[in-house]
Amino acid sequence: MTRTARGASVLITGAAMGMGRLYAERAVADGAKSVVLWDRDAAGLAATAAQLGESSRGRTRIHSYVVDVTDLGAIAKTAQKVRKEVGNPDVLINNAGIVRGNSFFWQTDNGDDTRATMQVNALAPMYITREFLPGMIARAYRPSRIVNIASAAGMVSNPRMSVYAASKAALIGWSDSLRLELEQDDHTNVRVTTVCPSYISTGMFDGARGPVMTPILTPEYVVDRVWRAMLAGTPMLLLPWSVTLSRVLRGVLTQRAFDAVVGRWFGVHRTMERFTGR
Repeated sequence: MTRTARGASVLITGAAMGMGRLYAERAVADGAKSVVLWDRDAAGLAATAAQLGESSRGRTRIHSYVVDVTDLGAIAKTAQKVRKEVGNPDVLINNAGIVRGNSFFWQTDNGDDTRATMQVNALAPMYITREFLPGMIARAYRPSRIVNIASAAGMVSNPRMSVYAASKAALIGWSDSLRLELEQDDHTNVRVTTVCPSYISTGMFDGARGPVMTPILTPEYVVDRVWRAMLAGTPMLLLPWSVTLSRVLRGVLTQRAFDAVVGRWFGVHRTMERFTGR
């Protein structure tokens, strides 16, 4: 699976709109055998499934499932239905995510935002992957891919993003550890790609401003880069280049010096001041 996903079965979470929908469109355009859409938005999911079915002209089978990924039982039941009705996916894109731009203590909501953010962004990818990974491993003759959409926020601390940053840091740590476990156990047919982009203009981060040298990314650009990285089995994708720079700086500077460079000079700590969200 180095050039195309032709003939593959692709499952995408958070597929009703935004980036998830774009990944689904890319899978159809790439000749996927089947595309499986997961989302809790029934109306949006139906609209996306209809549009994809029309554009594929029957060449790709479209399957949609209404599922709330904060519900472990719902994940297990829906995964069972997918395996029975479609088969185990060859490509899993853990795309679903939420953000709450709140200060952790000063804008508290009795933990509801904290719980939901950790469940959707960090725990759901783990549970969903656990459902389909055994099937991927069992088919050692067939290339499989797992893509986990994390965030640069998981690498760089930022005010008004504490829980979101924590959820993405957890996702990064788990995703790359999973990659190493699969390599160590010689399950080389299954490759994991961890994606860490900065702000993307999907509406999810409306009001946020890009730091110095870090433009707001377009969804189309990110989807193209992620898709190519997924096919190649690239371990980690950082977007844009300034995210790589911040990672290097964090490794060589003291914490206070890093705060000054990234927060004051690059303006990262001011990016969420006008955040409104979708």
